[in-house]
Amino acid sequence: MPTLYVTEQGARLEKEYRRLLVTKDDQVLLAVPLSHVTHVVLIGRAGMTTPAIHALLDAGVGVSLLSWTGRLRGQLLPGLGGNLSLRHAQYARAQDPAFCLAVGRAIVQGKLRNSRNALRRLLRSRPRLEPGNSLERLRESLTRLPQARDLDELRGLEGMGARAYFSLLRQVVPREWAFPRRSRRPPRDPFNALLSFGYTLLIQNLLAACQVVGLDPFDGFFHGDKYNRPALALDLVEEFRSPVVDSVVLDLVNHGRLRPDDFQLGREGGYYLTARGMRRFLWAYNRRLNTRVYHPRVGRALSYQKIFEVQARLLRKVIEGEEPVYRPFLRR
Repeated sequence: MPTLYVTEQGARLEKEYRRLLVTKDDQVLLAVPLSHVTHVVLIGRAGMTTPAIHALLDAGVGVSLLSWTGRLRGQLLPGLGGNLSLRHAQYARAQDPAFCLAVGRAIVQGKLRNSRNALRRLLRSRPRLEPGNSLERLRESLTRLPQARDLDELRGLEGMGARAYFSLLRQVVPREWAFPRRSRRPPRDPFNALLSFGYTLLIQNLLAACQVVGLDPFDGFFHGDKYNRPALALDLVEEFRSPVVDSVVLDLVNHGRLRPDDFQLGREGGYYLTARGMRRFLWAYNRRLNTRVYHPRVGRALSYQKIFEVQARLLRKVIEGEEPVYRPFLRR
């Protein structure tokens, strides 16, 4: 259980010796060894005791607090550790336009190639589906990446590829899950609600991976600096959106594991998961994180949770000059 999600409303996370306990009304709902947890996510009115906070921070485990609608309220993060030279190198690299462009190009390439591979798998399972020019626009975006002169141009190519990806994705979901476009803050339909919630969880996973390897998750290379924005975690998220979150969402909706009554309409017009729907999504998401896939750089199969850390370490080696270029994880 690398990430511990506490969704029971009114529950409390406590520490007992070397264990974490999820309790409610003096009943223990779950007990897990502290050493097995790499990140904690509290959702809604779930809380935690001060001893639990101290134990988690001392163990280097961060805590994310989400609203019931999936909005990130805040984070408790352990200290960055004593590797000051690494952080100095990271901050210096972030001021180097050529370095940022090189890393950004690799990040976008990873995202678009994984998106294209996912679409190809979907098309093989639906031979009658007409892809239109979506794959061609994705291919064009990838072809033009080496010629991008700055981050703005790179972000434009990333946006063009993402629009092509979602254009085709809209054609493969069941009719009752139709979505006209990608929408956020708030998500205007159930499908977008699943994507937004999944991406929020994924960001927390990559933020934790940055912390584990000693990188500052708030100073990135592709995503611009913004107050309280984990730019480096967002950089690393891009290559995993399709193989992790999108695959979970498609599996849930295409196999009927979620239904329209697993959502509720918020006051601001957005759709959000009910308690039952959230439990089902978290179960599927955790199963995906524990799925083992082959990592070509390591030469063996690893869980996605472990691959997050591997990619963060690879980026650290590039920052420190031990590797010439960052190579994103590509899902075949």
